[in-house]
Amino acid sequence: MSAHYIQANTNGHLHPADEPSIAPLNRGFLYGDAIYEVWRTYHGVIFAWDEHWTRLEQSAKSLYMALAWSQAEMLAEIKKTTAAYRRVAGHIGELYIRLQVTRGGGPIGLDIALADRPNFVLLVQPCPLLPAAQEEKGLMLSFARTLRRNHPQTLDPAWKTGNYLNNLLCLREAKARGADEVVITNLAGEITEAAVSNIGFIRDGVMVFPPLEAGILAGITRRLVIDRVAPAAGVKVIEQTVRPEEISGMQECFLTATTKDLVPVRAIDDTVFRTGGETVTRRVKRAFGDFVLAYAQVRPQQAA
Repeated sequence: MSAHYIQANTNGHLHPADEPSIAPLNRGFLYGDAIYEVWRTYHGVIFAWDEHWTRLEQSAKSLYMALAWSQAEMLAEIKKTTAAYRRVAGHIGELYIRLQVTRGGGPIGLDIALADRPNFVLLVQPCPLLPAAQEEKGLMLSFARTLRRNHPQTLDPAWKTGNYLNNLLCLREAKARGADEVVITNLAGEITEAAVSNIGFIRDGVMVFPPLEAGILAGITRRLVIDRVAPAAGVKVIEQTVRPEEISGMQECFLTATTKDLVPVRAIDDTVFRTGGETVTRRVKRAFGDFVLAYAQVRPQQAA
């Protein structure tokens, strides 16, 4: 068995992820006509299960897509898939769980009325963790200079869809310059987010997040940090527009994402930020660890 084995579940059928399971006429493949969510486990428990499911429902509604499964039914499918993965791979650590829902198949054509029935694919693998040295030192980011974030009145970044070309091409540009991740600006020149993470800053001890109105994904980790974790750590949070020329006035920078919680950033291009054990970012990260432990202890029904 490959060391990179990924367990799949397509419409209830368990199989290795490298085995084909959807038809070439699937609209997710043809048109990106799909939505998705990613969960991870902490202490063996699926974290923020309800919050991610609610966002999946919101994405489906935005795309006029009907979900054919209840939340309880999908949780049962996830548990079936994680159990199969642990059995085959022998993995006892934390898991990454990805659910993609497509509108289905049908004749070729953009009209959504051509779709037959929704399909789902679950993918389970180990939760990708940053090496300890990189987690300590922080990530290197670079601004996208060729493309901007798509405007909410075109394809709203708040919808977690199967269309990621904007993010993909912006990340490609930053990677070509040797960066770990990208910082994307909108058409107004304001900072939005990274390719697969929200971004935040520390200015004079205060957490600063670009607002949702800038055109970003409403990140679950971002919202939990704003509403629960940072206040528990005694850190004030504000949401306000941030422009590239303002980052030199920030002492710290970090990313938030489901699989990473908070990750320090050491630089954006030539602007260097503070990292290490005595930073505000690290204090909030520790508080996040306390938060997820307490979450897991009272939700044994979400064990995976």
